[in-house]
Amino acid sequence: APAPLGGMILADFGAQVVRVDRTPRSAMATDVQGRGKRSLALDLKRPRGTEVLRQLCRVADVLIEPFRHGVMEKLGLGPEVLLRENPRLIYARLTGFGQSGKYAKCAGHDINYLSLSGVLSKLGRKDENPYAPLNLLADFAGGGVLCAMGIVIALYERTQSGRGQIIDASMVEGVAYLSSFLWKSQNLGLWNRPRGENLLDSGAPFYETYKTSDGKFMAVGAIEPQFYKQFIEGLGLDSDKLPNQLSFSDWPEMKKKFASIFAQKTQAEWCSIFDDTDACVTPVLSFDDVSSHQHNKQRSSFIKNDQEEISPRPAPILSRTPAVPSFKRDPFIGEHTEEILLEYGFTKEEIAKLYSDKVIESSKPKSNL
Repeated sequence: APAPLGGMILADFGAQVVRVDRTPRSAMATDVQGRGKRSLALDLKRPRGTEVLRQLCRVADVLIEPFRHGVMEKLGLGPEVLLRENPRLIYARLTGFGQSGKYAKCAGHDINYLSLSGVLSKLGRKDENPYAPLNLLADFAGGGVLCAMGIVIALYERTQSGRGQIIDASMVEGVAYLSSFLWKSQNLGLWNRPRGENLLDSGAPFYETYKTSDGKFMAVGAIEPQFYKQFIEGLGLDSDKLPNQLSFSDWPEMKKKFASIFAQKTQAEWCSIFDDTDACVTPVLSFDDVSSHQHNKQRSSFIKNDQEEISPRPAPILSRTPAVPSFKRDPFIGEHTEEILLEYGFTKEEIAKLYSDKVIESSKPKSNL
């Protein structure tokens, strides 16, 4: 999940990205973030397969490695080998626990990286277990996004030094870095209470989601007093008859009150009340609705490929050189094998030998002529 996202980000913003797929091909492709990439199907368990990849890396700018600690070294493709042959190579190693430390060689997933970072201890409602918000934080934000950022930084540094380097992208450290605000705001009193009782962790009645009469939801983030005032007015309440906004002891009762009011109208009705105000109240949109929302439509925030599949447009938007994402379907495994090898200097005879030795595969049907 995280390495494919990092590659897709780079592809969206103009990089030529080759996805090296395993062969023999598995029953189904698991990379759903292949937009803008090309696929080379290569058997790295064969010495000739690793030699092919080494030859590609001699002229490549970046290698993104998604394997567990030590796998590339066993294949003879570790950074000490590839950087010796191409000193300008950026070798990005994206793992859960990093390249050193007690857990470096251990298996794990987003929830494990999140837990070791300390962030998971902050997520969850009062009197409930901590919960992981899908696998967005460690896998994608702390992993794929920060790895892509590290690659761009290393490429920029290379313009001055002319040298490549190794990126040790740990998802534990990545998601911990994302939580810097939590660490640096501890003295502000934002997190003094138990989990689920603070301002931003579902404790506050004015930073919460509420169910509407049609079974949908509204999100409320009315933190500042001036925004809270508009929120209260939109609910049809008199702030003078309510407890102080920051009266912690009254928060549970205020939640119940707000919930009973939200349950009286549909999501659309609440949108008509709160749209164009600064009450910080917005609809919780489903994937089915998000691309058709007026704001997202006006910004073309979602795009559709040639298979009619909808996905988010690359962000952020650059004024002169915005991302130009591919609108083609994601590549089949091995779809561009021959094309890529020809570009990297392999002869047709060499490619034919690789096919016959089952070192490479192609998804394109071969002519019987």
